[in-house]
Amino acid sequence: MPIHTMRAIRLHGHGGPEVLRYEGVPIPDPGPGEVLVRVHAVGVNPPDWYLRDGMSNLPPEMRPKFSLPAIPGTDLSGVVEAVAADVDGFSVGDEVFGLLRFPGFEGSTYAEYVAAPASDLTLKPAGIDHVHAAGAPMSGLTAWQYLIELGHDHPSPFQAAQHRPVSLDARTTVLINGAAGGVGHFALQLAKWKGARVIAVASGAHESFLRELGADEFIDYTKVRPEELVHDVDVVLDVVGGPGSKRFLRTLKRGGSQFPVFFGEFDEEENAKLGVTVTGTTVRSNSAQLAELGRLLDTGTVRVAIDSTFALADARAAHERAARGHIRGKLVLTVA
Repeated sequence: MPIHTMRAIRLHGHGGPEVLRYEGVPIPDPGPGEVLVRVHAVGVNPPDWYLRDGMSNLPPEMRPKFSLPAIPGTDLSGVVEAVAADVDGFSVGDEVFGLLRFPGFEGSTYAEYVAAPASDLTLKPAGIDHVHAAGAPMSGLTAWQYLIELGHDHPSPFQAAQHRPVSLDARTTVLINGAAGGVGHFALQLAKWKGARVIAVASGAHESFLRELGADEFIDYTKVRPEELVHDVDVVLDVVGGPGSKRFLRTLKRGGSQFPVFFGEFDEEENAKLGVTVTGTTVRSNSAQLAELGRLLDTGTVRVAIDSTFALADARAAHERAARGHIRGKLVLTVA
């Protein structure tokens, strides 16, 4: 007899990691344009805990719609189990990975099976395992869309100006604040792939890790203020963002660009006076870009660093690890 139920993490109300429940739910049926994926690993990302706590970090009018109970998660790596009749390009048994339905909150990847839009998936690189593949989609695509190619024309919810990546080469210096985290460690490697000089900002514990990934210069923000040391850079990618992001404007040369991943408080007049641009975007699912990133992962040009892994049933512990901060690379849930 076929199995009709699976285990998943669901939240029935908002709050801390304790609201994440491991329980039985029906296996979804793939609808038009979808494939059913047997999940092997799930990437853990900030939107997962934003959903868990009810989007308290966003103004009410900007909160995406979602209903409870909800299965969190957007990133997965797994194997295709079934394919809707209208889907070409995937077959049962294909190993795939992807960022599902983002920027929405209906990816539902904290589960043993997921009905995934085929358009959000691409073949998993053969050269890496499911754990490393699951760590790549959201963080890797965020770095890609900020630094390499945007790939869509949706404006940021925080500003009207369209984000435009800057062409990177050997004449470009990029400062990455928060370089050891998920997005930061991908951004560092992608900037090096393009030939840029990279200044990595993180806490001292991450120095050898970031130099291994190719950082040309390292700044321990716990000991010195980067904006007092560094000047004349072309691009600042501030993965930390938020209210303190403005201080990095002083590190830019005229004509330089700052990209805050979590948008901060900037003054257009001040930016104009300094001769700099400040733009941001929201990462969006993009299987073509993920396939390009997959080729870099396959050859080892870019690698996924794993901070720690947790069983799906222990998602609460993964969220508690995230809350402690100072993550090196990615947190991943494994599905038996």
